[in-house]
Amino acid sequence: MIHSIRSRIAFWYAVLILMAMTGLGLYLSHAVRQAHLVDLGKELAREARLVGEAIKNCVGETAPYPTVDALALRYATLLDARVTIIGLDGIVVGESHENRLTMDNHLYRPEVQEALRTGQGSSVRFSATIGHNMMYVAVPVTAGDTVIAVVRVALSLRDIEANVMRLRMTMFAGMVVTVLLSTLLGLVIANRTAQPVRSLTAVVGRMAEGDLDAWLLPTSADEVGVLIRSFNQMGDRLRETIATLAEEHRRLSTVLQHMGDGILIMNGEGRIELLNPAAERLLGTNQAEALARPLAHVAPHHQIIELWQRCRDRGEEVVEQVDLDRRGRFVQAIATPLREGEEGACLLVIQDLTEVRRLETVRRDFVSNVSHELRTPLASLKALVDTLRDGALEDPPAAQRFLDRIETEVDALAQTVQELLELSRIESGQIPLRLKPTAVDELVQLPIERLQPQAQRAEVQVLVDLPGGLPLVLADAERMHQVVTNLLHNAIKFTAAGGTITVSAATIEKDVVISVRDTGVGIPKEELPRVFERFYKVDRARSGGGTGLGLSIAKHIVQAHGGRIWVESTQGQGSTFSFSVPRAAHVIGEV
Repeated sequence: MIHSIRSRIAFWYAVLILMAMTGLGLYLSHAVRQAHLVDLGKELAREARLVGEAIKNCVGETAPYPTVDALALRYATLLDARVTIIGLDGIVVGESHENRLTMDNHLYRPEVQEALRTGQGSSVRFSATIGHNMMYVAVPVTAGDTVIAVVRVALSLRDIEANVMRLRMTMFAGMVVTVLLSTLLGLVIANRTAQPVRSLTAVVGRMAEGDLDAWLLPTSADEVGVLIRSFNQMGDRLRETIATLAEEHRRLSTVLQHMGDGILIMNGEGRIELLNPAAERLLGTNQAEALARPLAHVAPHHQIIELWQRCRDRGEEVVEQVDLDRRGRFVQAIATPLREGEEGACLLVIQDLTEVRRLETVRRDFVSNVSHELRTPLASLKALVDTLRDGALEDPPAAQRFLDRIETEVDALAQTVQELLELSRIESGQIPLRLKPTAVDELVQLPIERLQPQAQRAEVQVLVDLPGGLPLVLADAERMHQVVTNLLHNAIKFTAAGGTITVSAATIEKDVVISVRDTGVGIPKEELPRVFERFYKVDRARSGGGTGLGLSIAKHIVQAHGGRIWVESTQGQGSTFSFSVPRAAHVIGEV
């Protein structure tokens, strides 16, 4: 098989030349042969007439056959041809080369019939007597207006056939040389024609392998040059299109990668074709495990599966809220049919509403806690006012006692409002922190001195364990005093008489961690995650008074300093509240 364009061009070019030369050779050899035959026929006709004129007086009914034979032989020798004299009845009466007595009747030979009919006849056929092709030319012999015999002159075509064969061989040799030369010329032309195509093919191969900057310089103004210029234009458009698609894909990929909502795309069979990291996180899976698998294997939640089925069957958007697991993860799933994709394909968006639900819960708890904290003192104030109005004012000692109670309740309300305002200002950043390098002992000594009398009344011992060489911390001392005071106050309140509270500090990496450890009642394990919420109180704490805002305020102050606060506790064995403060040298070094 011929695969290259160069070989095909050269091959068919050679075939065309060969066919043309063959046809031309056959035509010329046939034409030359026919020309020889025509010339030979004319020559034999003249010779036959000459013989007829010479012998017409010697041929008749009374002429002896041997005399005619002698005449035929004589003229055959002179003409170097075969001479036959035939009577009107077809009997050979004179023959130069064969025994006339053994020869057939010649009346119906084609050349004889034609001569009798038109005055001259000729025929070319194979002679069984001679053994090769002969040309026969016959003319009538007339005496006056009467035909008395027919003279036929025949000559072998061996020489003519040999000449024609030599001509054909010469033409064949010329044809071979011409075909070879034309083939070489065809290869040269084909190579020059195919070279731009090969170059274009190489450039196309480079582009197929990803080299979109491949380019080809046109070297001619013909069709190939036009093709190369068109290809270069196509390459430019392709590069622009791919660059645009790549940029759009990059943007879309970036959006999908950083979206907080989980995105999944399923085909009509419900198999996952795409999912983003948020979906992996929400569903607890990864790309390798999820792609090409059914949705039921990736998200084994009957509500999500039913949601997708409704979307596929109805061909419309469906929304449903789903509890993913027992850990409280709550999501909103939105299934949307993909109109332009595969039939039944669906886009599933999973929005994590866990934090929204938690904030809603916190809001409800906040309202409930505020209502609880305000209802008790307000009810007490209402009762005290009603008592005074009902006559207690007439009893000065009782009135004074009720007024003291009213003052206490008003102070509690004022403290609650003040702490709420302060917490709101801290959260909103309205209270600027005056940060400066501060020694750790300055943060803990003042709160300990202030609360020492309270600890003594509760018969609780407060110990301080501050190792030497502690680095300075970058803090607002006044705000940090508030944090330590809240932690110490809680520790004293929930530590039984004879207990111990230890205030310690240690350097951990880039921070200094300050801890308040007590030997009090401890906190149940299930309550630990919520102790820093507003108004949240462990059941044991409700009898101890307080607004439940102290730990929340402490948390926000620590976070404003760039630290964190946490608690470790075992019920019945005490609690340890710790918070971290950045080291001053580390923070200044970073700045």
